[in-house]
Amino acid sequence: MTFHHLSLNCTDLPTVERFYSQHFGFRRARAIDLPDGRQIVFLRGGDVYLELFPAQGARPASPDTNNEGLLYPGVRNFSFQVDDVDAHIKAMGDAARITFGPLSFDAFIPGWRSVWLADPEGNIFQVTQGFTDQENPPPLPD
Repeated sequence: MTFHHLSLNCTDLPTVERFYSQHFGFRRARAIDLPDGRQIVFLRGGDVYLELFPAQGARPASPDTNNEGLLYPGVRNFSFQVDDVDAHIKAMGDAARITFGPLSFDAFIPGWRSVWLADPEGNIFQVTQGFTDQENPPPLPD
């Protein structure tokens, strides 16, 4: 099994597509025209896709969020691993809308560092460096 895609509902699909293409190297892999004139777009970044849908409705007026993403059950945020968080933020320029961090997690993993940002639609995502698997993680409790 491999992870295939994450879907985002977008009020401004072209702006979201440009953002992830420009700052994270995603490229259009497929566009599907719907009978009502809307379009679904798949963006590919390596072996992962972002599937962009046109939003149908408004975001809740007051979503239950913090600077790291949603707090209610659902997807809290998603993350991209880069070689250097600070260099990536700098390269993004004004498009880097930081909501939290950058933070270092050296107490857990030496060199692990993350920052949380908002995309043009307000979706929270994380940019991280240095994460590594634990050598012997504890088993799932009974």
